[in-house]
Amino acid sequence: MKGDLFSNEHMVQPATAPGMAVENAKCIRYTVNGEMLARQGAMIAYRGNLQFERKGQGVGGMLKRAVTGEGLPLMAVRGQGEAWFAHEAQNCFVVDIDPGDEFTVNGRNVLCFDASLSYQIKTVKGSGIAGGGLFNSVFSGQGKLGLVCEGNPLVIPVSPQYPVYVDTDAIVGWTAHLQTSLHRSQSIGSMLRGGSGEAVQLMLQGEGFVVVRPSEEVPQKPQQH
Repeated sequence: MKGDLFSNEHMVQPATAPGMAVENAKCIRYTVNGEMLARQGAMIAYRGNLQFERKGQGVGGMLKRAVTGEGLPLMAVRGQGEAWFAHEAQNCFVVDIDPGDEFTVNGRNVLCFDASLSYQIKTVKGSGIAGGGLFNSVFSGQGKLGLVCEGNPLVIPVSPQYPVYVDTDAIVGWTAHLQTSLHRSQSIGSMLRGGSGEAVQLMLQGEGFVVVRPSEEVPQKPQQH
């Protein structure tokens, strides 16, 4: 068989190491030897001796979103083999988390992660109910975290002299040691008159980085059961 489709650009190459790697811009490959965790329904192909087990609400609850009350169920993948993960052709990225690090991320951006990572759900401080549904997941420990993002994300440095203000529908995540609070960029009078549609942002202060996607959230598709 010949043609551009069968060129090295598209052909899967043998894995060089266990664990997570970016296969291409839209897909992550995980070479499994034991256990890993992934967004339920994100597996697009696999080979080898792998078992997929739906996780209970205790884990799925970590990725709740306050506005909708929805959860993002996870699945455990166990055995030996290779699996490929993707979500709606969004761009894929891998974050390496080292001991002492913390990375706070919106559940909609989680694709897969090492079982060695610890995580817990936390309400974003200062966001309140109006903060865009910010029940976010805080990952720590040591391992890799696979993320998806609509488009190429912006990574913006935050410093004590230059806090960053982010639309709550566009935020992907941020690093440790950043403080969050709500910031109103319009007066109440302006809001009553219609305003600009950008009335409230999440303000991040301190020393670190914030990751932002170049689009605002769109209504979620109903999950298939």
